[in-house]
Amino acid sequence: MNYKTDIDILILSYAQTEDLKKITTHAVQSLMRSEDPEKYTFHVIVLESQKSLAPFQYEHTTTVYPDEEFNFHRYFNLGIQMTSSPYICLCNNDILFQKGWASQMMIAFDRFKDVKSASPLCPYYPMEISTGPVSEAWFGYRVGIEVQGACLLFKREVLKSIGQLDPNFKFYSADLDYADTFRVMNFRHMLVRSAIVFHLGSKTLIKQEPERKSHLTTEQDLYYKKKWHHRIGRNWVEI
Repeated sequence: MNYKTDIDILILSYAQTEDLKKITTHAVQSLMRSEDPEKYTFHVIVLESQKSLAPFQYEHTTTVYPDEEFNFHRYFNLGIQMTSSPYICLCNNDILFQKGWASQMMIAFDRFKDVKSASPLCPYYPMEISTGPVSEAWFGYRVGIEVQGACLLFKREVLKSIGQLDPNFKFYSADLDYADTFRVMNFRHMLVRSAIVFHLGSKTLIKQEPERKSHLTTEQDLYYKKKWHHRIGRNWVEI
């Protein structure tokens, strides 16, 4: 591939502490080291929930401080509206991009023309997807297997069909909604096992108070079931 590729990288951050701020900083630094800038341009938008940091800008990014309360999908929708590249990557802040991750993703997209969405591999988990030849293509919509919610890269063209991300998903189950949306639209998704991005594991969520954690997790699971179970045959019954 001899042409230059533009990718919009949208990162959600909540730098309540200096350590959490460093996690976002390290994610961006690893991204900028991961590819040859002559071949890839990363347009990085950090959507920062810690409003008191404003007007601080993470290096190599446009850092924005949305007026509204944190909402996983609504924040990503804001970032999508701010960008225009043919590829969009939705990211947690607690990830580390490894050398050549984007190159491997683009090779996969070029090889499988009908694939609209892909995830890189996090070797930390689960073990069954970390074995076997890395060149092997894994297609599917299983969250935590083919769909790695900490880093999702898709073609912007799919937005013409799916519209915006469902803003009712404030955090939890957003990856499940993503997977089911692409599945019912028959947009193929694959796990690119030769592209490595480490997910450090919910570093921000574990810092939240129990009430807020429940608001971002349990309540979201109930909404997911309400939206999808009757559509995909999982026996959701209203009482």
